[in-house]
Amino acid sequence: MSVTVDPKIVDALNQAQQATLSPQVVLTSGAGKAYQMVAQASALAIQDAVDSLRNAGALADAASAAALSQLMETGEPRYAELLKVAEQLRSDAVAVFSKRADAAIALLKDFPAG
Repeated sequence: MSVTVDPKIVDALNQAQQATLSPQVVLTSGAGKAYQMVAQASALAIQDAVDSLRNAGALADAASAAALSQLMETGEPRYAELLKVAEQLRSDAVAVFSKRADAAIALLKDFPAG
């Protein structure tokens, strides 16, 4: 038994296949998906860097508060030095954040969008 398919249906299927499965469409779609994945990974890397910066700030704040409390109580200069160490921790955390963010941005800029 032979089934006849309307030529318009066959043509529509062929056009749909060509529109979605042609090598150029597949290549462009794949490149676009890869770009989106890299963009998402870059955003997560920056988010992680922000979390790290926030955590370093919290540690520096706690250390500063403890050192200042001890400095006021005892007057010992070693606690003033700890305040400087806490400030250096903040500065180092900002530098690390900046490097990570710059690296993520550069990666995304240099990645072909498709």
